[in-house]
Amino acid sequence: MARIKEWEELTICDNFLFQKVMQNKRLCKRLIQKLLRIKVKNIIYPVAEKSIAIGATSKAVRLDLYVETDDGTIIDIEIQTTDDIDGWLPKRTRYYQAMIDLDVLGTGRDYIELKKSYIIFICTFDPFDLGEKVYTFSNCCHELNDLELGDETTKIFLNAKGTKGNVDKDIESFLAYVDGKAAEGKFTQDIAAEVERVKQHNETRVEYMTLMMELKQQRREGYAEGEASGKDSERLNSIRNLMDSLHWTAQQAMDALKIPAAEQGKYAAQL
Repeated sequence: MARIKEWEELTICDNFLFQKVMQNKRLCKRLIQKLLRIKVKNIIYPVAEKSIAIGATSKAVRLDLYVETDDGTIIDIEIQTTDDIDGWLPKRTRYYQAMIDLDVLGTGRDYIELKKSYIIFICTFDPFDLGEKVYTFSNCCHELNDLELGDETTKIFLNAKGTKGNVDKDIESFLAYVDGKAAEGKFTQDIAAEVERVKQHNETRVEYMTLMMELKQQRREGYAEGEASGKDSERLNSIRNLMDSLHWTAQQAMDALKIPAAEQGKYAAQL
């Protein structure tokens, strides 16, 4: 069962803390520059945690860190701690890409104005089990490997467990830090220092504790209502709230709500 962490237990791998740390524009810009090996003059945060829903009845996607560079490039960075057992992670990047593009077009632009975008997953596990520290994907021609489609979309998976490949030394140190090792090098030490600074910020601590109390209440209510009345809609709402607020998978949310395994399939089909 997924457990809600106490404030003192949070690390850079937890969505809430990662978002707060990356609100430090200087560190966020440095991370982007080192990951993509580009120069960035400035970054813009449209919102701290962007939520995109296309249409009133569509499923919303909540992005951990959504920024735009001065040249209009969109960058979405996600912390991912749940192992990709069923191969759903690549499909998730596809869904995120579609929602980001539709969000841009929703402002009245023509498709030719779609922006260059990067979707970056920082994983605490090896998403492809091949040992690479970084996996980068863009659309290329199968017959001519050097011919790129030119749709300006890129998906990058960082592997904190990786042992192969050459990456920027600071990124290598950052991945080791994500993997629970001591912070080494100025860049990673600066991130570690920001983690500690945020954790000493009382208002942020209260914000997290308030959110956790609400989630615990949802968990209790979801379990009680599900057991007492069997209302599918109540259980679905509780599952969605946990998925949205903690970035849990449907499986984690259903386990937390103690929904019997025999009943989980019908809820998963409706998410």
